[in-house]
Amino acid sequence: MDKVRIDKWLWAARFFKTRALAKNAIENGKVHIDGQKPKPSRMLEIEVILTIRQGYDDKIVEVVALSDQRRGAPQAQSLYQETEDSIAVREKSAAERKALNSSLPQHEKPNKKQRRQIHRFIRG
Repeated sequence: MDKVRIDKWLWAARFFKTRALAKNAIENGKVHIDGQKPKPSRMLEIEVILTIRQGYDDKIVEVVALSDQRRGAPQAQSLYQETEDSIAVREKSAAERKALNSSLPQHEKPNKKQRRQIHRFIRG
């Protein structure tokens, strides 16, 4: 196999649960091939650089192998190689998000006594 559709490959590499989600991500500009926005039917080749936006993170991966069949996670991970820079940036941003969330005050649900006080305050 020397070429495969990009939406099939993203599905087979387990970046998306369904081909429809992969197609939707491509159409919405969350996937780029060498910096350009592709169509879902674009044929993918080996050694192409993909930028995939998932959640808060951008993954920059190089296509190592092609497949249009979805298999287990170990086989799916062998289809691509994530760049060192991409891994470092993702880990750094994850640590920053974690630090930010831990510094925010945590609000707990009021207990029965506190609810009564709130109701008395609201009623006047």
